[in-house]
Amino acid sequence: MLLKIAGLFFVSLAFIGAFLPLLPTTPFLLVAAACFAKSSPRMHKMLLANKVFGPMIYHWEQSRSIPKRAKIVSLSSIVIATLWSCYILPSLVLKLLVVGLVAWPFVFLWRLPLSDGNKEMITGKAPEQSKSDQGQSDQGQSDQGQSDQDKPAERPSAEEK
Repeated sequence: MLLKIAGLFFVSLAFIGAFLPLLPTTPFLLVAAACFAKSSPRMHKMLLANKVFGPMIYHWEQSRSIPKRAKIVSLSSIVIATLWSCYILPSLVLKLLVVGLVAWPFVFLWRLPLSDGNKEMITGKAPEQSKSDQGQSDQGQSDQGQSDQDKPAERPSAEEK
């Protein structure tokens, strides 16, 4: 119950963050998704079904990656906000503090891998699974050309015994 309340709290912070430039949206949604994954599968599915944030949450949960567009937007926003702040702030100490505070988030985002689009979300399978499934289906097709004598004998099921 506590995780569900925390998830709702973080969703509300994310909603407010969508309209206020000082509050981030995506980190709050990621925390909310983690809370809902443990407490409420229904709410977790609702977050994943969101057209805007669902793919980002899905890719983060599956592979700790973000879409290319999100990476470009976030890094550009950090650079623009930092440059603007350094232009406005009068003191060199405050300017260095701003640069120091955004350095770690910038490097963290810079090093994140890019997700490979919505392919996984549409099929519901990871790329590795899709390839292995293809190999199994190819193997299944080659079995069709074998005669009954070449095929291994099937064991009778428990119902047939």
